[in-house]
Amino acid sequence: MGSRLKRSRVNDSEPAAFSSPACYLHEFELPDAPDPGVQIKRIHEEPCAQDGLRVLVDRLWPRGISKQRAALDEWRADLAPSTALRKWFAHDPRRWPEFRQRYRAELRAHAALLQPLRERATQQRVTLLYAARDPRINHALVLRSVLRTAPPPTKRAPRP
Repeated sequence: MGSRLKRSRVNDSEPAAFSSPACYLHEFELPDAPDPGVQIKRIHEEPCAQDGLRVLVDRLWPRGISKQRAALDEWRADLAPSTALRKWFAHDPRRWPEFRQRYRAELRAHAALLQPLRERATQQRVTLLYAARDPRINHALVLRSVLRTAPPPTKRAPRP
């Protein structure tokens, strides 16, 4: 059974007052920095301070976006799907389940490239930027999911 916050009322017409205002004041304070973690955002959206580290994860530079407007901290084309996989997928919704499996396999082969971003995401917000039009079917969703999961444990060689 969970504990309940005790409230006191002077009379029924007044709203309840919390017994200890200091307990809930932190809920009204604005954070100094964005929460750590990984989020995704379309590169055509305006940059904002809550983005934290802005990382473009497309293999090709997005059309119509200048370097200044992109406001990138990093461009990690090496984390984007391979050219062959990108062309095969062609943003066909029928290929989405197979694309996710194939892209995850590519990412497993590049596990060492993911670790620095995982570590950064524990310290600050990391925003993965993509250019695809569909926010529900794009590689950044898969990459975010992979980054949010813990890497598989590495097998250590037995000690002599």
